[in-house]
Parts: sequence; C-alpha cells; structure tokens
Amino acid sequence: MPETIEFGISEGVARLTLNRPERLNSFTTQMHGEVAEALAQVTPENGARVLLLTGAGRGFCAGQDLNDRAVSPGGSPVDLGDSVDQFYNPLIRRLTTLEMPVICAVNGVAAGAGANIAFACDVVLASRSAKFIMSFASIGLIPDSGGTWHLPRAVGLPRALGMALTGEPVSAEQAEQWGLIWRCVDADSLVEKSEALARKFAAGPTQGYAATKQAIRTAGLKSLEAELEHERDLMRRLGSSADYREGVTAFFEKRPPVFTGR
Repeated sequence: MPETIEFGISEGVARLTLNRPERLNSFTTQMHGEVAEALAQVTPENGARVLLLTGAGRGFCAGQDLNDRAVSPGGSPVDLGDSVDQFYNPLIRRLTTLEMPVICAVNGVAAGAGANIAFACDVVLASRSAKFIMSFASIGLIPDSGGTWHLPRAVGLPRALGMALTGEPVSAEQAEQWGLIWRCVDADSLVEKSEALARKFAAGPTQGYAATKQAIRTAGLKSLEAELEHERDLMRRLGSSADYREGVTAFFEKRPPVFTGR
C-alpha cells in the first residue's frame, strides 16, 4: 500500500491525492516512486478516462522536500540535474501526454515544482485561498518541472520573469485573470466542482479529448500549414470512431449521447 499518496480508479475517474499533509505534500524519493507507479496504472485498459490530481490537507504541493536530499555543510553537492531527469521530467511528460484529460484541484499553496506540476495539467481549478509561488530564486535555482516552458506561454514574458525572479505569491484569483489556471472557486466548492468536471470527462468522448489535448499542446511547435494537415488527419481518424457515430446519432435523436471512449 502506498504511504505518501492515495490512489484509486472508479467509474472512469482516476483519483490521485498527494498525501504528506504535514510537509505540505512536498516530494520525496518515495513519493516520486509511488506517484509514478500510480500514473502507470492510469490507462483506458484499467478503466480510467480522466485523472483528478489534488493534495491532502491545507496545501496542494510545496515542491521538493529539501530534507529528503539535504547534505551537510562541506559535503558533496547533490546532482540536481539527475533529480530532475530521474523524477520531475518523467512526471511532467506523463501528465502532458496522458491520453485523457488531467484535472488538477489546487486546494492550497502550490510552490516550486508543485506549482509547475499544476500548470502541466490540462484543466486547473484552484481554491480562492490557494497561491502559486515560484520559490526557486530564493535558493538560487531556476523554475524546473516545465516552469520555464509553461509560464511564458501562459502569461507572457514580463509576468513569467516577474514570478520567477521575485518569487512573489500569485493568488488564485490573479492566476485566473492571467490565464495560468482555468478557474478560481470558493474553497467549500472545490471538491464538488472538480468531481463534477471529472465525471463529465469520464462520460465524454475520450478519444476526442485526447486528440484535442495533443493537438493544442503541440500546435505551437508547427507552422499553420503543418497544423492544418494535422487537424485533417485527426478529424479523419475521429470520424471513424464509435463516439462520433454515437454523438451524431444522439444529436438527431435529440437525446444525451452515451460515449464509450472508443
């Protein structure tokens, strides 16, 4: 049984909760391993059609637990590049390429890598009391876990640099206004709204969601002409799916569609 997370799949929803509330759900080597093992199980074959990621207690994730890789003064330096390469980069790749929607419910502070893990998810809902903090500069580092990629694309160069260099907290309301997250909600409705969205995605056209996610995430790497051809290819493939046929049939029959994810 995992000790640092809670995980389960039911009715199409894979729920992953970071569960070290006494340390604001900061990452240790053990947590990385348990999260990676859980995410490997988030597949259509296991009944998952959406992933809902959140944190236990009063925070979402404070990033890396520095106690987990602390060294004594004068000791050999820790290879932070190895830590990023072994743990954080695979996590971000998994979240961004998972072939289903990934919802992040930010229930409190999201700092350092914790903030960038949230920004790597597809749809982020945050409690009104949540804050996003690029805390790397205070210890002489750069925003990792995709931070230098996601931040300027979401908020523009000036705001990205401001967040990264000052480390000043950005409120959930400000994050919504800047386009960093999808929606800021009252704290007492975060669970309800994130669960409702998860159920909606779990009952939706999974292949269409996956293709939409992939197309939007990679569009900025292509020319318009290349993206038009990519859209054509995706439409050709989706047009032969069972979900498309069901969606059109339901439209003409004036009833809610029953999607199967195929």
